[in-house]
Amino acid sequence: MRWHYVYFFYRQWLARAPGNGSFTAAARKLEISTAQVSRQVSALEERLATRLLYRTTRKVSVTEAGQIYYQHCRPLLDGLNEAERALNNLQSAPQGRLKITAPTTYGESLIAPLLNNFIVQYPGVSAELVLTNQKVDLVDGGFDLAIRLGNLEDSSMMAKRLGSRRQYVCASPKYLESHGAPATLADLTQHNCLSGTLDSWRFQINGQEKTIRIHGNLHCNSGYALLDAALKGIGIMQLPDYYVESCLADGRLVSMLQQQQPGPEGIWALYPHNRHLSPKVRMLVDYLASQLAAQALPGALAR
Repeated sequence: MRWHYVYFFYRQWLARAPGNGSFTAAARKLEISTAQVSRQVSALEERLATRLLYRTTRKVSVTEAGQIYYQHCRPLLDGLNEAERALNNLQSAPQGRLKITAPTTYGESLIAPLLNNFIVQYPGVSAELVLTNQKVDLVDGGFDLAIRLGNLEDSSMMAKRLGSRRQYVCASPKYLESHGAPATLADLTQHNCLSGTLDSWRFQINGQEKTIRIHGNLHCNSGYALLDAALKGIGIMQLPDYYVESCLADGRLVSMLQQQQPGPEGIWALYPHNRHLSPKVRMLVDYLASQLAAQALPGALAR
């Protein structure tokens, strides 16, 4: 408690012209008596065996030792104040501007609707959502938060896992009637495999990830374009669950090679390592995590 009193006195002294600080001003700031301030300062000096302040009948000034002590104490007390503000804001409604980036399709399909729901729930929040598949610089771009998928590469960022996604190899019943279903990974060479940004698919064999090069007559960087082609019986595709889950559920697509299905990939919330996670950002991250967990489908798609 002595530190707290001295800290406020120093702040009062530094806010005024040098040499014009006073115990009376500090007492007013602290809403206690001048005698109480004097006793606390004296007790602190006795404990430290060091004079922190020069006192005369006309003014009070800080000694060299006092200035050094203040510089070391100030970050600690600022941290205490920050902790108190964080606790006070814990139950308060988030307010202010949020700038977020997310992958284009995942952002359109899942993040944007959840962000809109968050704004409806907390109308004091305004948001800018930038959808791009480019890895933007969060600090230079002034972003509060980024949503990233898969393996993380940037160790300079703090990350919280929001959920996971699974990749599915799928085809329409129409395609399977004409060409049959691949029973092994080797069988993929006999099928028309629709490719996205990469000409390879990921699988898992005996706990080890394996990449298989695929070939087909359609290459497109749009997952929805590949989904449309698969539904029309053009070929086989591998896409994440949020593209195909409804089609698998109603039978428009059939999942194959499930024994070699790759493991779940992380869905992450990233924010700069040196940036304090404000209550509005923390509440949005918690909201996204809870909602994505609630949207996880039971059965095969949730495993």
